[in-house]
This record gives sequence, structure tokens and C-alpha cells, in this order.
Amino acid sequence: MHNQTTGTAGSATGSGHTTIIAADKVVGTEVYNSAGEHLGEIHDVILDKISGKVVYAVMSFGGFLGIGEQYHPLPWSTLKYDSERGGYVVPLTRERLENAPSYRADGEPDWSDRKYGKSVFDYYGAGPYMM
Repeated sequence: MHNQTTGTAGSATGSGHTTIIAADKVVGTEVYNSAGEHLGEIHDVILDKISGKVVYAVMSFGGFLGIGEQYHPLPWSTLKYDSERGGYVVPLTRERLENAPSYRADGEPDWSDRKYGKSVFDYYGAGPYMM
């Protein structure tokens, strides 16, 4: 029978795991920078409801026991999964992240605002995402 899976979404990695994952398995995954510092964890993923593509991984950062925590939308393209760490790696220093676009739990941005989206993608130097 012919396999109709296209692209890398259904391909196996060197460890035999597929590259497909449920969103609830992504949430809670640790995030590190290239130097190995723990930065936070994935709090949520934001999808384009038409294409189904992940636009942002929202990372929780800072705070203690949920108090003072900030959420940073990271363009999905900035994350690389590291199977040895069991988490995502982003090319950011802690200082760069502290100055990045963020919001608090009571102030979620308007995800459909193209100007806001452009500011996030521009900050990280990520290629534009057309919403």
C-alpha cells in the first residue's frame, strides 16, 4: 500500500520517534538557551486556524509559583527540539528574553493583530508569518 504521508511530519527521527506530537505533550516541555540555561517551559501553543500550522509557542518565564510570571510568544521557527535535553532550545540569552515582547496572565494579546505579530517576529529576526 502506498504511504500518503508527505513532508517530515510523519517521518521518523534517528531514535525511531515520529515528529508528530499532540499539543498537550508540548505544553510543559522545558526550554533552554544555546548555553544550556533553563529559561522556562512551554505554556501554550498558538495555531493558525486556517492552515493548522503552529505560529507561536508561548513560554512561561520568571515569577515564582505562578506569581509575577510572564508569557513570551516565540515564533515556532525559533525553537529546535533537542532530544538529549528532552526540551526545546532557542538562540536567546536570558537578557534578550527579558526584553522580548511578553504579557501577563491577565493581558493576553490579540493574536489576530498583524502589527503585534510582526513586532514579535521582527524582535526574534524570524521570517514573516502571513496570518
